[in-house]
Amino acid sequence: MPTVSRKRLAEVFVEVADTLVEDFDRLEFLRTVTMRAAELVGVAAVGLLLADPHGRLQLMAASDEKTRLLVLLQLQHHQGPCLDALAAGVEVGNTDLRRATPVWPAFAPRAAERGFRSVHAVPLRLRHRVIGVLNLFGTDAGGFEPDDVADVRALADVAAIGLLQEQAICRAGILAGQLQGALNSRVVIEQAKGALARTHDIDVDSAFTLLRGYARDRNRKLVDVARAVLADPVSVPGLARRTGPPHQCR
Repeated sequence: MPTVSRKRLAEVFVEVADTLVEDFDRLEFLRTVTMRAAELVGVAAVGLLLADPHGRLQLMAASDEKTRLLVLLQLQHHQGPCLDALAAGVEVGNTDLRRATPVWPAFAPRAAERGFRSVHAVPLRLRHRVIGVLNLFGTDAGGFEPDDVADVRALADVAAIGLLQEQAICRAGILAGQLQGALNSRVVIEQAKGALARTHDIDVDSAFTLLRGYARDRNRKLVDVARAVLADPVSVPGLARRTGPPHQCR
C-alpha cells in the first residue's frame, strides 16, 4: 500500500481541517474524510459512522455501495470492528477476517466472502470523547502498514476536532441536532440514488456519481439536488431523463 508524500499529506490535513467556512456542508465534509482515508491507505473500501444522540452508530459516508452494505451488516447484527472501536474508544487493528469468525460470527465470514481479508477501525475521538468511527477494509491478508494507519489515525483526530469545534461555534448542544439533520439528509440522498438508478438503468454507485456531479457542476448542495429528484424531477432535467449514453463510474 503506497504511502503518500509529505506534501500531499499536508494538503489532505488542510482540506479536512478547513471546516470553519460559510455554508459548511457536513455531508460533503464527511465524504471527503472518507475518500482521503481511502487515499492514505491505498484502498477503496472505507466507511465513516457517527454516533447519534443515543450513542448508536449511524452510517454517514461510504466509498461505494459494497462498503455501505458491509458496514450496515455490522449495525444489523450488532457486531463488528466499528461497534467494538466505539465501545472501547480504541482502535480495532489489522484483524484477519478469515480468523475472526469466533469474534464476529455474522460479520467476518460475509466480509471475507466479498474478498476482504483485513479490517481496521479507527475511532473519531478527542481525548476521552468518541463521536464516530472510520472503518477500513483491505484485500491484503497482511493488513495495513503502520505508517499508513498512523496517518489515518491523525486524519480521524483532525476530523473529530473539526466537528466538535463547529459544534462549539454554533453553540453548545447543537451537534446532536445537526447530526440528526445530516442523517435525515442521508436518507433523502439514498432514496434519490435509488430513483436515479431505476430511471437510468444504472447501478447505485453510478447513480451517486451522477447526482454528485450534477450538484458540483451547478454549485448546489447534494441534499438539495436529491430532494429535487424526488419531489420535482422536472427541475433537474439532466437527471430526470437520459439525454445521452448511460453515465458510468470512472
